[in-house]
Amino acid sequence: MTDKTAQDHVLIFDTTLRDGEQSPGATMSHDEKLEIAGLLDEMGVDIIEAGFPIASEGDFAAVSEIARNSRNSVICGLARANFADIDRCWEAVKHAAKPRIHTFIGTSPLHRDITALDQEGMIEKIAATVAHARNLCDNVQWSPMDATRTEHDYLCRVVETAIKNGATTINIPDTVGYTAPRESADLIRMLLERVPGADEIVFATHCHNDLGMATANSLAAVEAGARQIECTINGLGERAGNTALEEVVMAMRVRNDIMPYRTGIDTTKIMHLSRRVSQVSGFAVQYNKAVVGKNAFLHESGIHQDGVLKNVQTFEIMRPEDIGLTAKNIAMGKHSGRAALRAKMAELGYDLGDNQLKDVFVRFKALADRKKEVYDDDLVALMADASASGDEHLQVKKLRVVCGTEGPQEAELTMSVGGEEKFVDASGDGPVDACFNAVKMLYPHNAKLDLYQVSAVTEGTDAQATVSVRISRDGTVYTGQSADTDTVVASVKAYVNALNRMHAGQGRANNSALQTSAAG
Repeated sequence: MTDKTAQDHVLIFDTTLRDGEQSPGATMSHDEKLEIAGLLDEMGVDIIEAGFPIASEGDFAAVSEIARNSRNSVICGLARANFADIDRCWEAVKHAAKPRIHTFIGTSPLHRDITALDQEGMIEKIAATVAHARNLCDNVQWSPMDATRTEHDYLCRVVETAIKNGATTINIPDTVGYTAPRESADLIRMLLERVPGADEIVFATHCHNDLGMATANSLAAVEAGARQIECTINGLGERAGNTALEEVVMAMRVRNDIMPYRTGIDTTKIMHLSRRVSQVSGFAVQYNKAVVGKNAFLHESGIHQDGVLKNVQTFEIMRPEDIGLTAKNIAMGKHSGRAALRAKMAELGYDLGDNQLKDVFVRFKALADRKKEVYDDDLVALMADASASGDEHLQVKKLRVVCGTEGPQEAELTMSVGGEEKFVDASGDGPVDACFNAVKMLYPHNAKLDLYQVSAVTEGTDAQATVSVRISRDGTVYTGQSADTDTVVASVKAYVNALNRMHAGQGRANNSALQTSAAG
C-alpha cells in the first residue's frame, strides 16, 4: 500500500447531508445544510458528501455553496453512472478548494437486472463514466452499490476497472446492511490481495445498520485495511440508518489498544453536532443511543451509582467532556441573568450573538417562570424552537383551548398568514385535533399527517414536551418540531413549523418552474 494508506490514519467521510437526508422526513432547509456543513468542517471531518447535485435545484445550490464556503474538508457530490449526473456534480463541487466526484452503480445480480446490463456491458459503462469523472476531477471515488451481495470474482473485475480508469478511492458499500463483521473484513482483504493496483488507492466502507452491525462492520473493514469510513451523525440514513460517526470515532479512541487508528475529529464537538442534527432533521436521538443518547452517562441502579461516586471509571468508559458534555453545573432558573445564560449556552456548544442572546433570553425567562429548574435539555429544546421562529409564512399568535370530559373540545386560534392576522374557532375530537383543525381552516392544504409524536425533554409535571410532526404531500415529506411546557402549544407550533417548510418548498418549486419556463 502507499505511504498514505499504510499509516494508521482513518479518513472520516460524513454523508449526513446526502444519505442522512434521505431518511423519510429528514429533509433540511438550505440554511440548515450550510450550518451542518460548517460544523462538520470545524469538527475535522475529512470528506463531506454535501448532496446529490442532479437530484434537485435545491440540492445543487446547497452543494455549490457548501463547496465555496468549505475551509478544510474535501467536498464531495454523488453522481450516478452517467455523464449528465457527473457533469452536474462537477459543476457543484468544482468551487471547493478540495473537490471530489463520487459515482456509483449497482453491481450485484439484482441491480444488474434492474439496469438491464450484462456483466460486460456494465464493465464498459464503469470504464467510461469513471474516466469521464477523472477527466474533470483528480479526486474520484467509485462505489459498486450492493457490493456485499456481488459475486466475488465480478467484484474484483469491476474494482480493477474503476482503478484503471482513474478512481482514487474505492468504496465497498454494504447497501442493505446484510453482511457481518468477519465477512466485511474478508471482503477488504480479498480485494487488496486480488485486484491489481489496489495498493495504490484508498479503500472505504459504507455500512447500513439493518441488522444492527454497521459500526462493527466498518471497524472490521478498517482492521482489514480500509482507510476511510463513511458515516453519519446519529447514524441517520436510509431505513435503519448508517454507521454512526460518533460510535466509530469513540470506539477507536477508547479501544486504541486493539484499534490503533487515528482520526482528525475534534470529539468535543460531537454532542453539539448530534443535538443540532437531531433538531434540523426532526429525528430524536433514542435515549439509549451509544455515545450521544440521553442515558449514555446516566445511572439509576444503586450499585452503579455507588460505584460511579467512588470511581467514575467503574461504569463509564468515556468521559462526558470528551464528547463536549461539560462537567460544570451552572444552576439555571428565573433569577439567572444574561451572563449566566451565555455561559451555559457556550458550554452546550452555542455561540450566541447579542441579538440572538436577547431573543433566547426572553424565551428562557418565560420558561423559567413556568418551571422550577431549567435543565440543559430544556435549553437545547429552547434553541430548536428559537431556530424555527422568524420571518415565516405562518406564525401562531394566540391560542386558547377548551377541553375536558364534556365535549366538544374547542380551539380559538389567532395566526398570522403571510403577514395577515386571522382568527378562527374550531372543534375536534380532543384538544390537539381541534387545534389542527383550526390551523387547517386558516391555512387550507391537502397535506396528510403521517406522524404525531410527543416526548418529555426532562422529568416532572412541569417538563417541556417536544412534539414532532411529519406531514406529506405529493410524495414529499416535511417535518416540524417544537418544545413547550404546554403540550398542546408545542403540538400546534410543530404542526405550523412543518407547514412552513411545505410552503417554503412550494415556493422554491414555483421559482424553479418559472426559471425553467423562462429558459425554454
